Amino acid sequence: MTPETVSVAPTFIEVDGTRIATLHQPGDNPGLVWLGGYRSDMRGTKAEALAGYAHEHGLSFTRHDYSGHGESGGDFNQGTISRWLDESLAVFHALTQGPQILVGSSMGAWIALRMAQELQGEKGRVAGLVLIAPAPDFTSDLVAPKMTVEQKRDVAEKGFFAIPSEYSDQPYTYSRALLEDGEKNRLLTKPLDTHCPVHILQGLADPDVPHTHALKLVSHLPADDVTLTLVPNGDHRLSRPEDLALLAKTLSNMIRQISA
Repeated sequence: MTPETVSVAPTFIEVDGTRIATLHQPGDNPGLVWLGGYRSDMRGTKAEALAGYAHEHGLSFTRHDYSGHGESGGDFNQGTISRWLDESLAVFHALTQGPQILVGSSMGAWIALRMAQELQGEKGRVAGLVLIAPAPDFTSDLVAPKMTVEQKRDVAEKGFFAIPSEYSDQPYTYSRALLEDGEKNRLLTKPLDTHCPVHILQGLADPDVPHTHALKLVSHLPADDVTLTLVPNGDHRLSRPEDLALLAKTLSNMIRQISA
């Protein structure tokens, strides 16, 4: 981590009338692009560790807050995978050039995989994917199966349901719009082809995204060079010092691979 990455004010780009907060460190390629998780922000532990890694290695690093998150405008409860995907693509095109490694955590891994699909016409722009506790299709595969009768009623009558969060004083809310839009962005229904190397980091003690979900993702990537690292005692965040060291090692290995 470098002091300037903590204190610097964000710059904003407008996407569909909403101000999206961004941070960009110039540097060499392949650049790094951070895609955070549900209700996270771009100044979290892993993002700051990536900023330090990029600074140390002279790489560009780009990050942003989705609408309704962190320093961006917008209403969180109006957010959907499609909306956050569009914002991420807008930031990608506005602030990056050349090959980039997309680093996505949890929901951010879903966004990263969808970005790789949307950017396939721009050959070489997505050089690699590093996915941390990836949660593609979490609305249909992880949230919906656990919904209670009361929660389903809340969605029908209120348009959302809420559950306590282990990571915040504020509860997690899941809107009808998010759940319905998730269906339009499902990935784990057919084989995927990202046209780039993929490295997945998954904790075996993750209470939110089980390691079986990462195995399911791997099974849908038959054509890609995929590495899965299972982290004993690793939780969902994978933000311990040893986890961050593993992330740095993973990035260095991928950069050597794609630069060979």
